[in-house]
Amino acid sequence: MLRARLTTEMKEAMKAGDKDKLATVRMIQAALKDKDIEARGLGKEPASDEEILSLLQKMIKQRTESASVYEQGGRPELAANERAEIAIIEAFLPKQMDEAETKAAVDAAIQETGAAGQKDMGRVIAALKGSYAGRMDFAKASGLVKAALAAKG
Repeated sequence: MLRARLTTEMKEAMKAGDKDKLATVRMIQAALKDKDIEARGLGKEPASDEEILSLLQKMIKQRTESASVYEQGGRPELAANERAEIAIIEAFLPKQMDEAETKAAVDAAIQETGAAGQKDMGRVIAALKGSYAGRMDFAKASGLVKAALAAKG
């Protein structure tokens, strides 16, 4: 489904003459193709929607880091390009959860997994990734899980 949306968006960007969006969507598709080739080499299926969402989040993280490096290096125009790409990539992600929703999801995952301490953190994060891929910032969620489990243990 996400693959079809990427193709549709690319065609629309071509028709509209939106070069920035077209370049970004093509970049996403190239990264997806690399992931599919890697999976095929390992005898796996092409990337699922969850894996595509994970790939998009990774691309956003890379661009965020690049933008901050460019800003520190006195290259605001390059940082602006990275931020423009981030905005285009984010359009393919589902609505992100706010802090209250994330906290509620973390509490529910701790309950579901029966996590009792720090040693169970991996299980809780795995459960969250299974349920909220693409909708949750796992860096923030990790901190919330760690704090919640520290309070328990």
